[in-house]
Amino acid sequence: MKNGDLIPDVLGLDAEGREVRADQFTGRPLIIYFYPKDNTPGCTAEACSIRDGYESLTSKGYIVIGISKDSPASHVKFASKHELPFILLSDQSTEVNQAFGVWQKKKMAGREYMGTVRTTFVTDADHRITHIISKVDTKNAAAQLLETIKDDK
Repeated sequence: MKNGDLIPDVLGLDAEGREVRADQFTGRPLIIYFYPKDNTPGCTAEACSIRDGYESLTSKGYIVIGISKDSPASHVKFASKHELPFILLSDQSTEVNQAFGVWQKKKMAGREYMGTVRTTFVTDADHRITHIISKVDTKNAAAQLLETIKDDK
């Protein structure tokens, strides 16, 4: 996906296993962040940073959605443990990751595998991508987002 693209309609499954679609947020700009795994150091730092900046982000009209391959049950525990006020969606099939282009080959300790590349997408109210953050500063994710959207209407 690139700036100007319309995001896919299907975004994942919520805590109750129901499909969540972009059209449920018609007229609202979105911040959709993809992360590899609940309760890992980088992902927890990113989620907690966004939690701490949540009020500033939502005061600008944004709906915040986190998406990973983890199960809905894992998301419920993660959100509860860290008091996350935003939506976490499950993409166990990786279809949404693939649609956004974040399901890619990764390398760690000399081994290659497919995984989620941490990426944040910002859309306008029509759900067209306006910004893509590919080098996410996990500890300062909210500040990075607020800097990115500061000139948006």
